[in-house]
Amino acid sequence: MNPVIIEDYNPLWPERFESIRSEIAAALDGLFAAIEHVGSIAVPRLAAKPVIDVDVLLKEADDLPLVIQKLAPLGYRHQGNLGIAGREAFRTPTDTFPHHLYVCPPDSEEYQRHIAFRDYLRGYPLVAADYAALKRELAVKYGADREEYARAKSHFVMEVLLRATRSKVR
Repeated sequence: MNPVIIEDYNPLWPERFESIRSEIAAALDGLFAAIEHVGSIAVPRLAAKPVIDVDVLLKEADDLPLVIQKLAPLGYRHQGNLGIAGREAFRTPTDTFPHHLYVCPPDSEEYQRHIAFRDYLRGYPLVAADYAALKRELAVKYGADREEYARAKSHFVMEVLLRATRSKVR
């Protein structure tokens, strides 16, 4: 069993991301357009599960097989899209800080959603605080069931994404 545990924001999380980012960037040697810190811990002061989410945006979608090959020596294992189009998941090395790695094609809507969600929460600290409170509440209620925890916060996430879309239109 792997319960949902929410921790207060840790100011060391950005440094840990940067360490992961640097290693991936060196291995991919220019095959990417961006390597982004996404997810809750990419938002300053936001309580979160202590797991870094990393999105790699490829320059060319056709480079995925080469990216898989270049990440393998670092200990990353390709898992496919795990049912979510627009991103490819990788099992991460066990000897690193816990993180999720997703590689996305240049036109990935999933990548755009991750960036929009992160940026909206960074720009609206009160919304981020509401999200933290919700996550803490749901971790207590559904902590033993990660799927139910994710489902229970999905309405909030969709509402934030809708707001983020509306704010970009203006």
